[in-house]
Amino acid sequence: MKFLCVDCDRQMAFEERAVPGDGTLAAVFTCPSCGRRTAMLANPMETQLVSSLGVKVGGRTVPDANFEGIRTGVTAGREDAFAPAPETPSDTQAGPVRWNVDAVERLGHVPSFVRGMVKKIYNEYAKERGIEEMTPEIMDRARSDLGLEGM
Repeated sequence: MKFLCVDCDRQMAFEERAVPGDGTLAAVFTCPSCGRRTAMLANPMETQLVSSLGVKVGGRTVPDANFEGIRTGVTAGREDAFAPAPETPSDTQAGPVRWNVDAVERLGHVPSFVRGMVKKIYNEYAKERGIEEMTPEIMDRARSDLGLEGM
């Protein structure tokens, strides 16, 4: 993804990256011609997805190598890369969240490569609020409360 200055039709240069600590990511870009600045803000789910894919925000300090993406994927690939993460002790301290049949069915519509992350977000939401059973209604409320409606 590249950001272009509308007035100058030039690629904007990376200026600054910020991780406020609330799970979001902010990046600022500046037009080298006119100095116009623009910012990109990614919500926690987008930030986690980008991080899990190994994307580095902020530009490069070394030139691209031929087939770099393919070589790093092959040498660092794991058999369990898309398997759901096992629950950690911190995930179970407040007791596991039960998922009813309708919630499990709805979760099945989420692409498999992000399903574990989505389930973890819903589980954390439920545990923080003392909710013992995940339902589609709770999922809707979580999406609204967490600002994830467009996802």
